[in-house]
Amino acid sequence: MKAYVFPGQGAQFTGMGLDLYERSAEAKELFEKANEILGFRITDIMFEGSADDLKQTKVTQPAIFLHSVILSKVMGDSFRPDMVAGHSLGEFSALVANGALNFEDGLKLVSRRALAMQEACEMKPSTMAAVLGLADEVVEEVCNSIDGVVVPANYNCPGQLVISGEIEAVEKACEGMKEKGAKRALLLPVGGAFHSPLMEPAREALATAIEQTVFNTPVCPVYQNVTTTAVTDPEAIKENLIAQLTAPVKWTQSVQQMIADGAQLFTEVGPGKVLQGLVKKIDRSAEVAAGEVPSAE
Repeated sequence: MKAYVFPGQGAQFTGMGLDLYERSAEAKELFEKANEILGFRITDIMFEGSADDLKQTKVTQPAIFLHSVILSKVMGDSFRPDMVAGHSLGEFSALVANGALNFEDGLKLVSRRALAMQEACEMKPSTMAAVLGLADEVVEEVCNSIDGVVVPANYNCPGQLVISGEIEAVEKACEGMKEKGAKRALLLPVGGAFHSPLMEPAREALATAIEQTVFNTPVCPVYQNVTTTAVTDPEAIKENLIAQLTAPVKWTQSVQQMIADGAQLFTEVGPGKVLQGLVKKIDRSAEVAAGEVPSAE
């Protein structure tokens, strides 16, 4: 069975999407439609902007979403998913790719999500840290022992977790992780505590937008970050998408479940190769590939 996976924030790069825009009339049309929906020419920033330009919150998330979704649409007959999943932001790309959301609504929600997360970050100083070389249970145990808000945010692969929360609590947790034998526990250059209780204001703002959006029955299941299981019911998809902002991204568990359900080939659709690397670390026997840019029309 073929699984298609979609990357999240951090996969952006200068020039992303330009090859699609130049090679495919359909891609060009979708990029221009995105410029209209967003009210600014995101394509100019994607194709020619600096790394700092691409780091702007209002740009990063829609840019990665657009690269992923438009690539999936111009892959043509080769894009035949039996299951999909996305890492954090990538879940929105996955939901457009499997037909649960249309392109316009997906882009509007991603844009709203980015701005809501930025607003939540500005309310309270917070951060995230990468923890390498510890079992999940040890990371959870250390987080639970710290006063203040600090929680596991991303279960990326065995021995690679990200924690999230208040700055002081995250710093204390990093010290605790090192005492427990972590190879590394270092703060990440991010503006806030994503996938933690501190994202509650963003969750509330996004919930309103998601509840007002039409979700369809998808052509194949999505393995959502919150549940890690196959989901096809539109109402359940909505609930999980709303919960995602304050809940951990259970990527390890999602990939393991997809493999248990028959996934043999994982194709990463979008910028970068991060998810291909994580899938191989989760299960060495899994096959991985990158979504192909189509040849010139």
